[in-house]
Amino acid sequence: MNYYIVIPSHNEEKHIGVTLQSLVEQTVLPKKLVVVNDNSTDATAEIVLSFTEKYPFISLVNKTSDAIHLPGSKVIQAFQKGLETLDDQYDFIVKADADLIFPPNYFETIAHHFQSDQRIGMAGGFAYIEKNGAWLLENLTDKDHIRGAFKAYRKETFQQIGGLKPAMGWDTVDELLCKFYNWKVVTDLSLQVKHLKPTGANYNKASRYKQGEAFYRLGYGFFITAIASLKLAMRKGKPLLFLDYIQGFRKAQAAKEPLLVTTEQAQFIRNYRWKKMKEKVF
Repeated sequence: MNYYIVIPSHNEEKHIGVTLQSLVEQTVLPKKLVVVNDNSTDATAEIVLSFTEKYPFISLVNKTSDAIHLPGSKVIQAFQKGLETLDDQYDFIVKADADLIFPPNYFETIAHHFQSDQRIGMAGGFAYIEKNGAWLLENLTDKDHIRGAFKAYRKETFQQIGGLKPAMGWDTVDELLCKFYNWKVVTDLSLQVKHLKPTGANYNKASRYKQGEAFYRLGYGFFITAIASLKLAMRKGKPLLFLDYIQGFRKAQAAKEPLLVTTEQAQFIRNYRWKKMKEKVF
């Protein structure tokens, strides 16, 4: 299968080299790999260019945007910039972060998943972070969720869900829309991706309400938001984040922020979330 990769990057000189090295060592290479250098002030671009000289399938795109790192919008706008340079001659497309080390068989295995079932719309592995010399599962999400750091989409699925939405919650709404359109989402525990930076390391204080806003824009409603907020805050080991998330939800509600989904899709999402919660309890 042919696959393309788009990597948004901002000041990633410490990690982009090892990420690209892990990608050029894949047992099945990408047809095209685009790194979007988003307003970096370090040597990110120079490092990427050193790879483009050796590997013709790698290209660099420069983008200028606000240096403030807010989750969701900045990274997806950079992804879209890279996507604009690509054709549609791919079987699946990947949005990847610039601080990862992929195992050599990662994308060969992803391709096998897509080939095994034509209804599989998304596939991915799991993120591991280093603690005290050991690589441990970065346990921030359920086992059936693919982390935003390495999303692989079948072309038909990617087109049907309307691509990626430039807002926090993009890496949840994509999977929910997959299910809305009756696509399968597959995670593979054998695929362990080393995540070199803790999730959210670059987020500033202004972003702390964004998670609650995302829950609102996903159409969750207050009660599902409260449960999801408490669960996420406890997983992060910061219970007081629950209050920030709820305040973010209330702010978005008061401002009547537009939803990321249609009314019909929002109803499906609420029903799906309630069903999943009941399955876990009973």
